[in-house]
Amino acid sequence: MSTEITPAPRRWSLTLGASAAAAALLLTACGDDAEGGGDAAAEGDVGSMDAEFITIGTGGSSGVYYQIGATMSDMLAGELDADTSVQATGASAENINMMTDGDAEMIFAMGDAVVQAGEGSGPFEDEPRDNLMALAALYPNTVQVVATEASGIESIEDLAGRSVAVGDVGSGVELNARTVLDAHGLSYEDLNEDFLSYAEATDQMANGHIDAAFVTSGLPNPTLTELGTNTDFIVLPIEGEGAENLLGDYDYFAEDVIPGGTYLDDEDVTTVGVTNHLMISADLSEDAGYDIAAALFDNLERLHGSHSAAEQITLESVTEGLVVPLHPGAQRYFEEQGVELD
Repeated sequence: MSTEITPAPRRWSLTLGASAAAAALLLTACGDDAEGGGDAAAEGDVGSMDAEFITIGTGGSSGVYYQIGATMSDMLAGELDADTSVQATGASAENINMMTDGDAEMIFAMGDAVVQAGEGSGPFEDEPRDNLMALAALYPNTVQVVATEASGIESIEDLAGRSVAVGDVGSGVELNARTVLDAHGLSYEDLNEDFLSYAEATDQMANGHIDAAFVTSGLPNPTLTELGTNTDFIVLPIEGEGAENLLGDYDYFAEDVIPGGTYLDDEDVTTVGVTNHLMISADLSEDAGYDIAAALFDNLERLHGSHSAAEQITLESVTEGLVVPLHPGAQRYFEEQGVELD
């Protein structure tokens, strides 16, 4: 049994109540006609791999995915006597590619990236991914657009003409950045975009080299907490027509709030969020999926201790916002726990 933390080279990297239309689209891509995540899993095709070796694709080493993934890796190593590793990656899109290429057994991915993977759009243009399955819905990723106080930026529209970090190329953060900008009538042509990780973005903000950054993660994001120790910044609201466009055009977005005191803002900030998915390879057998689900959800207290965002992971919410079916093994485990999967 061993647990290894391995950085991976960068390549390219829903909320509660995601629409039936989006789910149906993904379930069709997975070759299943059932409407709910729980129902669909029973008919999904899974392989025969056991859980002896488990690689977990997360996100940047300074992000929430990585912190929670590292704890999951330790838990699976201990509970299943498995050889596990956690990889720092460019997050959602890269992770989906890793899993469907057979380079990871479990990954973190935001719901919008999962939708695009199933329909063959965005970074998966004309190359849809088949048989995508989830172990569980995790917690909402909150879209946090931050700007240094010195920049004078007060709104999303004010980003025009400014230097803005938009996440790693093809990451879930970058997908969000493109979508949020478009909903406000902006594009990369209107600003100076910089493809940076969270840690790189906050370093550049602290040094005065960029004005703002997109950070889509659980609350609080550790790099923003660190930024607040030496640099005054504000969180830009996503509200009004921009928010209406996002909520009306994309069913995987939902209203969200960054509570006052999370960072340097005294008042709550209105924004939007996207549900995080813990995805699992369809190559893993039903028994392997069951064992992995049991190892994690039988020990929720330890999982909650990995990061404050993980405290939102509960048995009751494992299907909320899912846009793909549950792995049959996870479905069997949750049914045994009395979880309503309809």
